[in-house]
Amino acid sequence: MKKVAMIGCGKLGLPCAEIMATKYNVVGVDTVEFTSSSVKQVSLEEAVTFADYIFIAVPTPHEEKYGGEYPIANLEVKDFDYSIVKNILHSINSLVTKDKLVILISTVLPGTTRSNFVHSINNARFIYNPYLIAMGSVAWDMINPEMVIIGTEDGSLTSDAAELIEFYKPLMQNNPRYEVGTWDEAESIKIFYNTFISAKISLVNMIQDVAEKIGNINVDVVTNALSKSTHRITGPSYMKAGLGDAGACHPRDNIALRFLAEKINLGYDLFQSIMIAREVQSENIAKKLVELAKEHNLDTVWIHGKAYKPKVPYTIGSCSILIAHFVEQLGIKVKYIDPLTGNNVEEAHGVFLMAHHAPTTYANVDNDLKNEQQFYCKILSGSVILDPWRYLKTNSIDDVKIIHYGNTRI
Repeated sequence: MKKVAMIGCGKLGLPCAEIMATKYNVVGVDTVEFTSSSVKQVSLEEAVTFADYIFIAVPTPHEEKYGGEYPIANLEVKDFDYSIVKNILHSINSLVTKDKLVILISTVLPGTTRSNFVHSINNARFIYNPYLIAMGSVAWDMINPEMVIIGTEDGSLTSDAAELIEFYKPLMQNNPRYEVGTWDEAESIKIFYNTFISAKISLVNMIQDVAEKIGNINVDVVTNALSKSTHRITGPSYMKAGLGDAGACHPRDNIALRFLAEKINLGYDLFQSIMIAREVQSENIAKKLVELAKEHNLDTVWIHGKAYKPKVPYTIGSCSILIAHFVEQLGIKVKYIDPLTGNNVEEAHGVFLMAHHAPTTYANVDNDLKNEQQFYCKILSGSVILDPWRYLKTNSIDDVKIIHYGNTRI
């Protein structure tokens, strides 16, 4: 049985290691203690000595203020912080031999592996293999990827790349395609995949802004038509207008690409435009919330969902917090409702932004609502709900006004 080490057993590394442990013998390394029924925690030296395949899943962070919870488009451009990766590579290089395959899965900018990493791991074989994974669905994403990205020095299907493909095949449920390129091409596939999503979300939310300003437009009619236009334009994913791009990767990836655009003198900065659009779109929602609060004499805006998406506790890059920032700048008090972030509320009154709309076990469901229309708390009479996803029926709660943001049909 193949022996595997996962260096970095956090919210990405540990679920992936546990998937690998269904087929292989896996140990894990982390700076903090973790609990797993299938992955044994060991020291770095023990892991490297034990394993045939050494996966590195450590962070490449930005400073905290670059997450995307607050405006970032006009901050100084910065690359990711690669110090943790460099330290790990340096630490394991003296322990490995050429019979070991080291696989880095952390996100980096194009050109980084070649210029920053490979000289630090010259005692082992090396592959760059970033994952297309989202928090909250890590395990499922790993075994159902749109593609598996593999980077080699010259972009060829080396014996190491072929070996890694064979390693993944027993784990996969969806028979994905395997895309092999240079280290630089693999880095580009990963990070531009993320920024394509950011751009797509900004475009559909632009249509939502147009609907709000022009009138007589339901944004869903427009985006549904565009989402079916696969000949030249797009596909259906990320074609639901709502809140802006969020999470630990997408906003910060655009900031890093701004750094790259400046470094290589690209001559233009599309990535800043994407981030500015995200922030202006969030500010537009904030202005609507404040307008509703003043119109209905309500003094509090409640953000229904603080985490960057439902069913996860993570707030990094949260568009909810970004919108709250703009609401507070406009002089209205903001409170959050989200059990997974510790914001537990039994009942509330005010203007609500339905940032989250997924069914949840934490809901206190009004008897008059259908199962799919669930809330984290009871919403009291006289409240107003702004629904940017347009899921709630506008007459579904007595004495509560529901407004579909982006649908201005009269």
